[in-house]
Amino acid sequence: MGNIVKFGALAAVIVFALLLAVVAGDYGPWYFAWLVGTTMIILISVAGAVMFETQLATNQSGRL
Repeated sequence: MGNIVKFGALAAVIVFALLLAVVAGDYGPWYFAWLVGTTMIILISVAGAVMFETQLATNQSGRL
């Protein structure tokens, strides 16, 4: 059941990407770069926050 949900989600993402490419036309590469860049900024920020929280938790547990 889980694989079916994953496949359906992937299919929906692909269909959305194709529709976006058709609608965007010549502006497609710019929108693609904007979406990928924004996603990467968010993911890098979240990874930094997780690493900071892990360091903070490690330092606090070492002091106790």
